Amino acid sequence: MSDDVLARFRAASASADWVFGRAPSAPAAMFRDLAAFAEEHAVEWDRYGERGGVARLEGEVAELLGKPAAVMFPSGVMAQQATLRSWCDRTGSRRVALPDLSHLVQHEQDGPRRVLGLELEWLTTGRETPTAASLGGIGGRLGAAMVELPLRDAGCLLPAWDDLVALSAAARERGVPLHADGARIWESVAHWDRSLAEAAGLFDSMYVSLYKGLGGSSGALVVCGEDLAGELRSWRARMGGTIFSMTAAAVGGLRGLREHHAGFGANRSWAIELAGALREHGLRSFPEVPHIATFLVYAPGTADAVNERVVACAEERGVVPSGLWRAADVPGWVETELTCYEPAVARDPSEVARMLAEVVLGPSAASET
Repeated sequence: MSDDVLARFRAASASADWVFGRAPSAPAAMFRDLAAFAEEHAVEWDRYGERGGVARLEGEVAELLGKPAAVMFPSGVMAQQATLRSWCDRTGSRRVALPDLSHLVQHEQDGPRRVLGLELEWLTTGRETPTAASLGGIGGRLGAAMVELPLRDAGCLLPAWDDLVALSAAARERGVPLHADGARIWESVAHWDRSLAEAAGLFDSMYVSLYKGLGGSSGALVVCGEDLAGELRSWRARMGGTIFSMTAAAVGGLRGLREHHAGFGANRSWAIELAGALREHGLRSFPEVPHIATFLVYAPGTADAVNERVVACAEERGVVPSGLWRAADVPGWVETELTCYEPAVARDPSEVARMLAEVVLGPSAASET
């Protein structure tokens, strides 16, 4: 997209109503909300990741996911690199099996290989979910195996529960530590109708995010056993992550657990209704029935034309109907990601589908569907 379109989108969306996701708040407003929560809940300062709000958050998250311990990190990138390094040190192998669409591969500038020297093997490729057979197809000694729940770049795709159980059993029988990128695990368990603890129980360690879904400003945790937690704290210090205070991020996580955690199941149900309504207007979703409240949507058209209509809607009507669109793999089609949080769920899904189709396809095309 052109710099002009992007600049216009940012300017218009700053004061418009967002349908999907959550509208970004001004820093001052966010800090006021965090301060009010910290005062109401008597949150105290941590120091270098110990005591205070960080210890409280670690305790709550460990209990929610049924693990003995949790360790907070400034970022998910650091959290997962520290975890994989710890598992590889224990097993004596630098080979890690993970999806080729994993965030670690697609969005971290080759960090696992360049920083840690890991050797990556593809547990899955493309829009494929992991199974015991996937792991069995990788021969030799592995330092760890990792799955991403859900697989974001594949439309937030989740494996079937029975497949996940079988994969966990296969990894344990083989002696391969199984780690989960559970950045959005808060939103995923409704798909399986399982608890967070049941999901985390299939893994030796799991990373969770404080801002994806929970709406915090930053931060991540790894839940695991006590012995691994000690190693992770050492790696956090070695990697520069044991900063003077992480209290602000911890307060955001504590607040997010109280304000958003209970609503993810309803968000997913609304997203499923929306996906069905979009199909009636000629737009397609992937997965066809969304697994969580975030999924991909496809439409015929060009990115330039569709984005011009999206920006115009934000400028003229004061409504941001979606994020910007990009060319899809199929020529002549475009795609975007929709996240159905509180602003969307407060609306009628059929009306949202009609409005989105009108913007994306153009008024005349939408009226023909």
